[in-house]
Amino acid sequence: MDLVKTGVFIKTLRNEKRLTQEQLSEQFGVSRRTVSRWETGSNVPDLDILVEMADYFEVDLRELLDGERKKEKMDKQLKETVLQVADYSNIEKKRITPMARIYFIVGIIALVINGILTISELPETFWIGFAKGSTIGLALAAMVIGLIYTSGHLAKLIAVKRSLFGRK
Repeated sequence: MDLVKTGVFIKTLRNEKRLTQEQLSEQFGVSRRTVSRWETGSNVPDLDILVEMADYFEVDLRELLDGERKKEKMDKQLKETVLQVADYSNIEKKRITPMARIYFIVGIIALVINGILTISELPETFWIGFAKGSTIGLALAAMVIGLIYTSGHLAKLIAVKRSLFGRK
């Protein structure tokens, strides 16, 4: 998939409908900057948005992905399969996101507690030192997990875990 070619095609389709980037962004619930990134090829829409976009512009998904119009049309079965993949992807994101938020919240709370312990004038005991070290470690762990999640590697790790343990 050539992102620049796809982006130019999205821009062409938008211009054919005489839409601004702002209007297109409102249509798909994204920012104008996101539309700009699609059109320059620095980013690509999520699969579910690509499917919606194909319907909106009345082109096949393959045409949108290839960045050019095709003569043959996508058959209904292929379109349904793509929609199922998009739905699965969204379900997986919705399942993982709450857990990642919990990690971020725990990390923030740990940093706040660490800040309070550092600012307060409590005597430096073993337990105070342990609490300071633990809260920094907890915050660091939350950031690493957040990084793994946002990079997309968490979903891959979960898939590997499921395949190893034979779970669906």
